[in-house]
Amino acid sequence: MDDKRNLIFAVLLTGLILFGWPYVASYFFPTPAPVTSTAASTASPAGAATSDVSVEAAPAKVQAVPIGTALQSSARVLVETPKLKGSINLEGAKIDDLVLLTHRTELAKDSAPVRLFAPSGTKNAYFARFGWAGTGITAPDDKTVWTPSGTKLTPSTPVTLSWTNAQSQKFEIALSIDDNFMITAKQRFINNNTAPVEIANFALLSRTGKPADATSGGSIFTHIHIGPMGVFDDQPNYDWGYVDVEENKGEASFTSTGGWLGFTDKYWLGALIPDQKTPVSAKFRASGDVYQAQVIPTRYNSVAAGAAYDSSSRLFAGAKEMAVLNAYSQDLGIPYLDYAIDWGWFWFIAIPFFWILHWLFGVFGNFGVAIIGLTIIVRLVMYPVAQKQFASMAQMRAVQPKLKALQERWKDDKPRLQQEMMQLYKEEKVNPLAGCLPILLQIPIFFALYKILLLSIEMRHQPFVLWLKDLSAPDPLTPINLFGLLPFDPPSFIAIGILPILLGVTMWLMQRLNPQPMDEVQKQVFAVMPWFLMFIMAPFAAGLQLYWVMSNLVSIAQQKWLYSRHPILREQMAREAQEKAQAKANAKA
Repeated sequence: MDDKRNLIFAVLLTGLILFGWPYVASYFFPTPAPVTSTAASTASPAGAATSDVSVEAAPAKVQAVPIGTALQSSARVLVETPKLKGSINLEGAKIDDLVLLTHRTELAKDSAPVRLFAPSGTKNAYFARFGWAGTGITAPDDKTVWTPSGTKLTPSTPVTLSWTNAQSQKFEIALSIDDNFMITAKQRFINNNTAPVEIANFALLSRTGKPADATSGGSIFTHIHIGPMGVFDDQPNYDWGYVDVEENKGEASFTSTGGWLGFTDKYWLGALIPDQKTPVSAKFRASGDVYQAQVIPTRYNSVAAGAAYDSSSRLFAGAKEMAVLNAYSQDLGIPYLDYAIDWGWFWFIAIPFFWILHWLFGVFGNFGVAIIGLTIIVRLVMYPVAQKQFASMAQMRAVQPKLKALQERWKDDKPRLQQEMMQLYKEEKVNPLAGCLPILLQIPIFFALYKILLLSIEMRHQPFVLWLKDLSAPDPLTPINLFGLLPFDPPSFIAIGILPILLGVTMWLMQRLNPQPMDEVQKQVFAVMPWFLMFIMAPFAAGLQLYWVMSNLVSIAQQKWLYSRHPILREQMAREAQEKAQAKANAKA
């Protein structure tokens, strides 16, 4: 098989995977209807809890208040860690004010830190709350004002919030926080009344609005899941987007022992993590532009007079840093927390590649250099395959005269021609498909690296050299506006950066080294292919463009060296070029 056909095959298949798979998946594998939990769908049996608990109703459409105004409207406990800063609203015991100190909204170092949680009533309200539901009690609600044991929650100073109702029943939420993004809430109920009660603790996340790039299952071009997500009974569930919940009568219910649920954004995560040994009922809800995740035990606990009930759960609120998520999964026994990063179909390649990139970054201190190092490693690993590809090319070129003779002899009998060609391949011990293997192997590698550069927060805002200040963004320097000298920003589809141009040039150079196709249509396709891909790749992350350019350069070096190992191939190519030139000269004459 001509290596040019391999390239066409690779481009088409890569395009199908990158852009066409969601359409295929949505048609042939539609999202199944949710399995509604028994507790949520039928009358609750005696002693069963309901997941429809003390949640805030969707607020009326009013003018959003500024965050500063909302923060000053109630008493608060400060939150301060090496990575988080904010406060807890004592009205409702809401964790509703968190910014991520180690991540900025813009590339500039003096830009504001990313805000994850915001108070109710603000434009993008997003908060967590822990509470109780039950019978025979007056439970605290979102308007209850709590009394704190301290003024600041830090990794070394936990804070306990307490409140006592009119029946002398006391509620406590002991909050602690680590150096990263995990908050632990130990809830305690003390029944100082004379009658027993049935009670269960719950936790909820509530957010107003959704991220700009969120769809029902992820962007068609980015192929990432943004929105409601959970792990139920040890199974990650990406089936629900915001729109899916809305269209399912505003609700999606599950039951599970262990796991977690919440909202995953491209780089950030808010997740409720119940006690891993307690059966729970979990639910996503949508009401207007307010979305909630809720979790509550499937059964109430009976608390006798004078007795107490203790429960514990966690809240993850922060960046999806792979090392942090992985440590929580291993050290705290939280299943698949690292799956909040949707690595996609080629996760088995993406995850090892991520750790190799992470290690190389630790060695070189520059992600661009790390990408170059990864490219070289990949090409070295695939070198034996490349050798076989070139050997196959040499064999194919050697039998070209015999193939031409067969084509001339059997040009009017296609079935017989195919039969004779297969017999020739068998006699010459040539495998026409051998050259496809390197291309097939490159597709999942390319796609896995695409996901890493798209999703990995470790790559966000990472510079390379000179004008490349953010490898997770497209190359910003384009000749369309004379590299920024002209005062306008061209449309993204023509804003071709330096790296995409280098990608097109290096692909063109690779084609010059390869045998030219005999078919004129194929020749025309290959003539435009490098420049077509230059436009296609322009909007992608600069890190991915860097990988492809470097891969092309290494391939060119490999080709030159391998041609020296297969002089017959080189000589035959030169001979064919001479024959072709002579044929053209004769035609003109």
